[in-house]
Amino acid sequence: MVDPGESFMLAEEKRVSAGEETAVKKALIILVHAFVAWALCGATVWIGREFMTMERTLVVHAVGAPIFFAAVTYVYTRFFGFTSPLTTAFLFISFVLFMDVFLVAMVIEKSFDMFRSPLGTWIPISLEFLSTWWTGALAGRRSS
Repeated sequence: MVDPGESFMLAEEKRVSAGEETAVKKALIILVHAFVAWALCGATVWIGREFMTMERTLVVHAVGAPIFFAAVTYVYTRFFGFTSPLTTAFLFISFVLFMDVFLVAMVIEKSFDMFRSPLGTWIPISLEFLSTWWTGALAGRRSS
């Protein structure tokens, strides 16, 4: 005979497990979108270095970055939209900063000089944040 208390505990464990699985899936979806936007920016800089001066590459990156982030944010918001526009912007930029510090600066460049350049880092990151926030707000408003 099955103990009703034990049956309740098993059902509760399954519910919590399903909730944790859903949270992990949502986090992965957000991270994948942030990665795609970050990778588009990285590709812009990498390709730009091969064909243009660094100054011109940084200008192209500063112009392209908010466009990439707006496009990715639009897709994320329209198809998933788990987070508010401000939270999405914060999460995307947190991912960008993490990758820029721990992969680009420490591993690829072996230097933190990129963070001394407003055009190289701080202007694009600010524009990425704003375009993510605004696009999320506009796309979310239209889908309501």
